[in-house]
Amino acid sequence: MRILIIEDEIKIATYLVKGLKESGYQAECVHLGLQGLEMLKRDQYDLLILDVMLPDIDGWSVLQVLRQFSKIPVIFLTAKDQVMDRVKGLELGADDYLAKPFSYIELLARIKSLLRRQQYLQENELSISDLKMDMVGHKVWRSGNLIELSKTEFNLLRYLLLNKEQIVTRRQIGSEVWNINFDTDTNFIDVAVRRLRSKIDEGYELKLIHTIRGLGYKISVSL
Repeated sequence: MRILIIEDEIKIATYLVKGLKESGYQAECVHLGLQGLEMLKRDQYDLLILDVMLPDIDGWSVLQVLRQFSKIPVIFLTAKDQVMDRVKGLELGADDYLAKPFSYIELLARIKSLLRRQQYLQENELSISDLKMDMVGHKVWRSGNLIELSKTEFNLLRYLLLNKEQIVTRRQIGSEVWNINFDTDTNFIDVAVRRLRSKIDEGYELKLIHTIRGLGYKISVSL
């Protein structure tokens, strides 16, 4: 697991990197908010530990920008311990908030808890662009809007998402979604895809479900 720390207090930063590495994590630290954002855009991290008071931009601003492109778990680690500071951090999208001075054992427990939760979400959620599917709760959202799907539509969308960016044939869809050998003389799969597309893509500029003429269908951000 890879953790990024954005913390300008050298002593705390060194302590955190050393402790996390000894606990089995890959840990890196930067001292500026903008530098941290560049690293988060460029590389893949599993968790961010973020200070509020930074030399260039504050942690609030870092989090606001971060949430535009990433859902990585974030722990605020800061001397700002007023109730309203905690509320502000959580409302901006932080997952946890720990005040300085802190116990490393407590921080480590919170890190483990967040990483377990993130792993669960990743294992039980499918997504592409702004489309999200909760496979446990059987719910689908687009741009945060809940989309009502029938059981068959849900299963069809799940199959497309499991194969996102790949072409799936009508025969494959028939076998995997309906458990039948597809009869090329019928068009019920085309009708089902058309109905699903109307619910998923109608009203959105970015179309996700595409017909690949002569081959089948795919769900992707582009043809």
